[in-house]
Amino acid sequence: MPADRDHITRDEVLEHVIAELRRPVRLDPAVSQRALEQIRAENAERALPPLGRRWGVWIAGAAIAAGLLLAVGLPNAPPTPAIPGELASAATPADVRPVHLQLAAPASSRVAVVGDFNDWDPSATPLRLSGDGGTWVVELRLKPGRYNYTFLIDGRRWERDPREPPAAESDFGAPVSVLTVS
Repeated sequence: MPADRDHITRDEVLEHVIAELRRPVRLDPAVSQRALEQIRAENAERALPPLGRRWGVWIAGAAIAAGLLLAVGLPNAPPTPAIPGELASAATPADVRPVHLQLAAPASSRVAVVGDFNDWDPSATPLRLSGDGGTWVVELRLKPGRYNYTFLIDGRRWERDPREPPAAESDFGAPVSVLTVS
């Protein structure tokens, strides 16, 4: 039947189009960085009206003065352990768990991990090359929960973590892994 053959042909074309749309978009990291800096600068300008900017200076000065007063008034207070990333302001050390991620990528010049825990920011969490010269490692401090993430290799290639289960489906077609912190 000719109608059946047309149906199969359209499905093949549709599958090809879907596969092309799911391919990761390769952007120049410098372009992305400039766009993010411009967005941040525009948001900072719009954050306070002109009168509010004057008040902002006063508030910042008061905050600095209060911090100095606390520092002088509490010289024997124990230091607070640092928690990297955006979790530092919202989490206490008891809320977070150390998580070690690693990826074997010996021919790569840089590797970063991007995910729910760092707003998918490619510059937020770089990995460092371990002593063996082929494995990239990082330690994260995360609250218990479920996180989607992937590795970004040399700013162009996405690779999921082979040690963790893959996510059911990525919104952008990139290979994504799931990390559960308990």
